[in-house]
Parts: sequence; structure tokens; C-alpha cells
Amino acid sequence: MLRGLYTATSGMIAQQRQQEALSNNFANITTPGYKADKTVIKSFPEMLIHQLDSRTVPTIRGLKKQGDRQVGSMATGAYVQETIPNFIQGFLRETSMSTDFAITDGRLPEETGVLLFSVENADGEIRYTRNGNFTLDGEGYLTTNEGYYVLDEGGNYIQPSSYDFSVSKNGEITSENVNTTLGVIYFANSNDLVKGEDNYFILEGDSQPEDPNIADATFEVHQRFLEQSNVDAQLTMTQMMQSYRVFEQNQQVLKIYDDSLGRAVNDIGRIG
Repeated sequence: MLRGLYTATSGMIAQQRQQEALSNNFANITTPGYKADKTVIKSFPEMLIHQLDSRTVPTIRGLKKQGDRQVGSMATGAYVQETIPNFIQGFLRETSMSTDFAITDGRLPEETGVLLFSVENADGEIRYTRNGNFTLDGEGYLTTNEGYYVLDEGGNYIQPSSYDFSVSKNGEITSENVNTTLGVIYFANSNDLVKGEDNYFILEGDSQPEDPNIADATFEVHQRFLEQSNVDAQLTMTQMMQSYRVFEQNQQVLKIYDDSLGRAVNDIGRIG
């Protein structure tokens, strides 16, 4: 019976974490370049149940112990194994701002491939994003809204100095002070990217950032456009309702086990 309590509780915890991921997706439905998270729920290893039986049964050779009898397998619960970002392309929205950029994917050599902007945070660490909602800081450098420097293909800061600059389809930035190319990076395996603080991606796998031209990946950069979040509002609401129902079902199972334990403690063996 206690195993049943653990199984139902693990199911509730898994659904709670899935609900948190879905709620975060819904909260970022208007965040440019946001990639929806998908939770992967996996069951714990199943246990093989045996019936212990010490009885003896008659055979042609005499009495023989019955021994153990295999009953079957029993699930021991579920858990959220990992959360995977969905890199499906979002729709583009025109903004008329010269510092807004959007990437549209062309040919990607691998099915799991992804193209991202590269930026440098305040600690000098490289992060990656599809959110091209950039701006200019006080010194005229191209930065994110968090103040991270946007990098060019050589890993250098970009300093247009003014909003009067143009960006071609292949990412070339042209102004009076700058003639460089945006640092659009290709990753062959998007599963090696983990979403970190402020929805920036961190490389934690074996993949290495590649030049799209060398990797034979094609793309286009659209100035004065932003890629919208790829969160499907209707689908997310449906999934949240389903997750809530499953949570309730596990809650009812937990209550039944609790009532059964209460009866076993308070009623069985009562005198008088």
C-alpha cells in the first residue's frame, strides 16, 4: 500500500513540474524569439512482483514446496526526466526598428540543427538566442535589452554608433562606422543547448558552434522584423487542463490510500 502512495505522489510531482513549464510557456507567449519548453515524463523502473508461498503440495515424488510464484510487474511512479526547448520557427512581425532582427531558417544539414544569434553577457560568457530585439547602449554598441553585447562573426562587439545602418539578408551590417557581419551560429544538435537565465541558451553538450557557411546551413536575416514566440496558446491551454486533470486523479488515488490506511489503523482489531 505504501508503494501506491509513492507512485501517486510521484505522479502529482511530475504533473506539477509539467504545469510549471506550461505556465512559463504561456507567460512568454509575447516574448520575441521565445522557444516553448516541452517536458519529457518517464516512468521509474518497474518491479517484478512474486507471491511468497511456503505451502507444500503433493507430487508423484512426495511433498514439495510451492515456492514463489511470479505475479507480474508493478509501476513505481513517474518523473520529469528533462525539459527540451522546441526550436520550430515562429512567425515574423514587422517593427520598423532598425535594431530589430529576425532569422528565418533555410536549409539545415541536420534535422536537429538550429541557428542562433551569439551574445556576450556581463561575465564575458557566450550565450545564444533567437530574440533579435536589440538596441544601442550609451556608447553606440549593439546590445540586448539585458545589456549583453551582440557579437559579429569574429566574436567582436558591434558599434554602429547610430540607428542609421542597414543589414543585408546574409547578416552584413553596413554603416558609416561599421562594416561587419552578424554572429549567426549554427549548432548541429539543438539538444545540447540548455535554456538558462532570461531565456538565453547555454551549450552543455558535445556540439560545437559552427559557421553556417562551413556547415552548409542557409538562412536569412530580416531587419526591422522580430520572430515571435512559437508557443501555441490553444494547445498550451489544453495541455494545462489535461495536466491538471491527471494531477487531480493522482490526488484522488492518494486520498483513497490515506482512507484505507486510516481504516487499517483505527478499525481493524478494534475491541468491542
